Amino acid sequence: MRHQKHKNQLGVKKEHRLALTANLASALIKEGRITTTLKKAKAIRPFAEKMVTLAKKGTLHHRRIAVARLRDKEAVQVLFDDKAADFAKRKGGYTRIYKLGNRIGDAAEMAIIEWVGPEDEGYKSTRRKKGGGKAKSAAAPTEQAETATAESEQPEEGGPAAAQQAAEEPVEESAEQPGGDAPAAEGDSDESGDSEKKKEEQ
Repeated sequence: MRHQKHKNQLGVKKEHRLALTANLASALIKEGRITTTLKKAKAIRPFAEKMVTLAKKGTLHHRRIAVARLRDKEAVQVLFDDKAADFAKRKGGYTRIYKLGNRIGDAAEMAIIEWVGPEDEGYKSTRRKKGGGKAKSAAAPTEQAETATAESEQPEEGGPAAAQQAAEEPVEESAEQPGGDAPAAEGDSDESGDSEKKKEEQ
């Protein structure tokens, strides 16, 4: 059954398509990057990555399979000697495609396909985890609210608490000052003096 096989047909027959992908993949292996149409770049991408998988196995049997598919012994030698060592610790995603826009002559979409660097981490370091951005954005306002409440609870200099203390202090000082009782004592002495004068007159 040929279900889900109608992909990357490139508008040519099977023999032509196999030769085309083999030539483009061999050029990619030897040159490191090639410029072609976007359709062809997407067609040779899985083919080239499967060749890297064969090279990583490294046996004579897999080398003969690569020679049969690539049809270029020089490309197979580069693949098994260099690319297999470069991608030994990488599990997949050996190529990258950049779009270049449309070609002037026939308006075909052009692209560059190249090998990924051995130490390239890809896009994992820049991706956000599911719900990670929302959790951070929700946690930030709560932290700001907590700091705002903590600052509001601390008494500020010259605030209402300081004004209340300033208002209470003069009252206590006036009650403790001896001068506050002096007028009452003078009034008492005047009254006692008047009463003595009246007694003498009588």
